[in-house]
Amino acid sequence: MDVVTDWRALPDGLKGAAVAIGAFDGVHRGHQAVIGEARAAADRLGAPLGVVSFDPHPRRWFQPDAAPFRLMTPAQMARAVQPLGVDRLYLLPFDAEMAAMSDDDFARQVLADGLGVRHAAVGFDFTYGKGRTGSPEGLRRQGEGMGFTVSRVDRVDDPDGLKLSSSAVREALKAGDMARGAAILGRPFAIEGEVVHGDKRGRTIGVPTANVPMGDYMRPAYGVYATRTRLPDGRLIDGVANLGVRPMYELDAPLLEVWLFDFEEELYGQTIETQLIDFLRGEMKFDDLDALKVQIEADAAAARSALA
Repeated sequence: MDVVTDWRALPDGLKGAAVAIGAFDGVHRGHQAVIGEARAAADRLGAPLGVVSFDPHPRRWFQPDAAPFRLMTPAQMARAVQPLGVDRLYLLPFDAEMAAMSDDDFARQVLADGLGVRHAAVGFDFTYGKGRTGSPEGLRRQGEGMGFTVSRVDRVDDPDGLKLSSSAVREALKAGDMARGAAILGRPFAIEGEVVHGDKRGRTIGVPTANVPMGDYMRPAYGVYATRTRLPDGRLIDGVANLGVRPMYELDAPLLEVWLFDFEEELYGQTIETQLIDFLRGEMKFDDLDALKVQIEADAAAARSALA
């Protein structure tokens, strides 16, 4: 799969796809339906299948001081769309130029001239252009004059009424309902980042942790989780993690601290991805390290049971 990071001056070989367009934060099952619609068009037209998204997320551009909200990194997005048959991920820069475009400018300069799209699939609530003036119907009319077709995907929900949206994922994660979050996403929510040095206090009680800053990820419920961590070589290691500010030794910024079971290798400077499988309990403050160690051992037993 090609990852294309601009829409300007592309060679002809990177143009001409049938694309799904959207922020696609989380690539949840609702997003997957839009990509599936684009895939059907790609098959019909004999065209490559593309996904058009943006980096940074448009919300971050317009609300630079907003609380962290992302559900995935660009690298995670690329891994999530590849199994869906996507040939090209157009991860376009959302910058001052993009933010200032009218809906007609976006359709013409980016989609028609820049990417040369043959078809665009969008969700029912898709908006674009300065002031969010563009709509699926507006894009269809613009496409008629610019040489591409457009289809709109209606809202998709589970038969039992589970809302499939990024906001619904965030609500589930804030509530510690990892099963509901995973049901919407189609996979467990996962945090990816570089392992950094901590205070190494866990080593003194036989619980060395791999520490990953939260960055711009949304903040799930603070507490202890049963986890499964993917290492750079692809191995999946079960574990238990604390996510939060650690009341006993309070941190300035939330941190994911993962104890990988039966694992003794160094991971500093490496990028790992940790799935939060099950929320075990909220954060707690302990009288001393001995009390903390007893609780960690109980948490580890609960995590092993949850992961079994």
